[in-house]
Amino acid sequence: MSNVQTAIVAPGSAPATSSAPAHPGIILPALSLCQRELVRFLRQRHRIIGALATPIVFWLLIGAGMGRSFHFEGLPGGGNYLQYFFPGTVLMILLFTAIFSTISIIEDRREGFLQSVLVAPVPRMAIVLGKVLGGTVLAFVQGLIFLALAPLIGMPLTFPGFLAACAVMLIISFALTGLGFIIAWRMTSTQGFHAIMNLFLLPLWFLSGAMFPPQNAWGALRWLMRINPLSYGLAGLWRAIYFRNPEALAVLPGWPAILIVSVAFAAVMLLLASGVASVRSAADLQ
Repeated sequence: MSNVQTAIVAPGSAPATSSAPAHPGIILPALSLCQRELVRFLRQRHRIIGALATPIVFWLLIGAGMGRSFHFEGLPGGGNYLQYFFPGTVLMILLFTAIFSTISIIEDRREGFLQSVLVAPVPRMAIVLGKVLGGTVLAFVQGLIFLALAPLIGMPLTFPGFLAACAVMLIISFALTGLGFIIAWRMTSTQGFHAIMNLFLLPLWFLSGAMFPPQNAWGALRWLMRINPLSYGLAGLWRAIYFRNPEALAVLPGWPAILIVSVAFAAVMLLLASGVASVRSAADLQ
């Protein structure tokens, strides 16, 4: 049966006035797009394996191979590089999953789905929010799975620290997905997206302190690491893991700076993503 209702007017009677459909708002379309992202991800098992297995392999190989080459006196993790590299691996999972989830924007444009969404009577913010929420949930869940391994390698993750880590992971996942949205929105090829990621996003992760502490870096790199918002997200993960032992983290930013920078990063990414989506581009016609 057609969803379009046709009004039948009797002879001599006044024509029925058709009321315009109610505006769907932002929340319902955003949740629908978010659900679509989750269903698509669960149907592609290779993405699940790749998003989790790649960071774990990196963590094991780099941690075991470089563990005896680094000594971190007075820094988180002590001299155990596997422990030091663990929060950086969580951050890598959040980065990879959040960024790669936005490749669906390019795929949707190729398939024509995005064009149909753009002409629908929904605000552009609903499209942005739906895509960003979908990537946030995917990144958060996969990061949470890896975070559960912390007690197995001797990292003192307590329940309050676990909750704090979840909050930090949600904020960082949201910000990174927004960043991926900004990059992917104007692109028409996945090859260009990967090129941008290798040029910009991987250095962003390296300069967060995930692989080496800022105290041991070159002066210019220390300055870049200090202004990198991911450095504060990584510091939040460290403080969450060592929630009951904050004196061991005196070299890291405190909670106020971590929350202010991370929330500001997420808010700016959302606003920029909304601004990019509200402007028509040549990619919208393809």
